[in-house]
Amino acid sequence: MAGTIETRGIAAAGACAAGRPAAGPAMPPPARFAGYAAIFGEVDLSGDRIEPGAFAASLIGRRAGDVRMLWQHDPARPIGRWIAIAEDRTGLRVTGAFALDTAGGREAAALAAAGAIDGLSIGFRTKLARRDAGGAKRRLVTIDLWEISLVTFPMQERARLTLLA
Repeated sequence: MAGTIETRGIAAAGACAAGRPAAGPAMPPPARFAGYAAIFGEVDLSGDRIEPGAFAASLIGRRAGDVRMLWQHDPARPIGRWIAIAEDRTGLRVTGAFALDTAGGREAAALAAAGAIDGLSIGFRTKLARRDAGGAKRRLVTIDLWEISLVTFPMQERARLTLLA
């Protein structure tokens, strides 16, 4: 539906909230990270495939910081800001910084540093999609990008982050 914001994360059946990480690490976690929020041509767990160039119109005239960085697609939980967002041959390449002066940003950074979370996922509105010949899959041709989240379970297996020193 054109007016619906879609997200690309999956919920774990029966999952429960994890406890908070231990307070007071000796060294603060890295504040910056990079990765791919979406991979072109890869079918995600919902059957969608994002076409190269799908984000181009959405990114024109928009600063990276205008796209929200959220925790698990929750608009009430911003955890940092995007420094760079661009399409390349592989997909939607992103560089971000955790807001370490907030509890949510510190928690996200600590969990990423511990290797407990490394998934990235997009929240978007579909502007143009086409069905594959079999009709089972949707090819996302034009996407209006709203947010990119750190998630436990990304819809695309290779949509992951790497911490930067």
